[in-house]
Amino acid sequence: MSQSNGPAENSATYPSLKGRKIIVSGGGSGIGEGIVEAFARQGAAVAFVDLQQESSEDLIARLADAEIAPQFVHCDVTDSTDYGEKISKIIGRLGGCDVLINNAANDDRHKIEDVTPEYWDQRMSVNLKHQFFAAKAVIPAMRQAGGGSIINLGSISWHLGLEDLAIYQTAKAAIEGLTRSLARELGGANIRVNTIIPGNVQTPRQMKWYTPEGEAEIVAAQCLDGRIQPVDIAAMALFLASDDARYCTAHNYWVDAGWR
Repeated sequence: MSQSNGPAENSATYPSLKGRKIIVSGGGSGIGEGIVEAFARQGAAVAFVDLQQESSEDLIARLADAEIAPQFVHCDVTDSTDYGEKISKIIGRLGGCDVLINNAANDDRHKIEDVTPEYWDQRMSVNLKHQFFAAKAVIPAMRQAGGGSIINLGSISWHLGLEDLAIYQTAKAAIEGLTRSLARELGGANIRVNTIIPGNVQTPRQMKWYTPEGEAEIVAAQCLDGRIQPVDIAAMALFLASDDARYCTAHNYWVDAGWR
């Protein structure tokens, strides 16, 4: 299996991203960490929110040599009021918002018979609700800037119909509808909205769900060999955020190695 934990030496550079103001949710680890690093290395001004204090601070320390040091804000995205207020403060610190990346999520496994109304509401908050309210919070700044890019993170899981993920998959399916709706309503303001649909990305969190045999089954189901890395999802986010994608909106962009 071929794989890479970091960007290739010949990875794309997007001049339009230099100095852009980026907000990322769930940026302290996994896919979000890869996204934060990728934008920071492009010379963008990145702020990210996360609940994980230690890993987030470690990331800030690792990226201290970036042209513009990223900012970390401790936040629970399921508290819509607090999250909205913190986004407003982040916009003030950055001087605007050009790109919002709705990445935060939780894919804990669950059995249908164990789901309570409270669990349903909490899962919807962490996987869906915050994406809408974060978008709502950044729209004024994007309008003022003359446009922007909102990138929602979906999931291949519901397209495959995986077990023990009914609530997670319901939320992730809804994200694609949210993307289409926001793209239609915000297109007149030159705000583009897209969904990235990752396959199974090799992160420390995902590794707790899979044995080596399980990993081998995933790779066997892909068209391409190897394990997708956070940097591969970040590469798509960079493109969709850049001016090179100026006519890309209302669609899903798959990074799944052809997993079927």
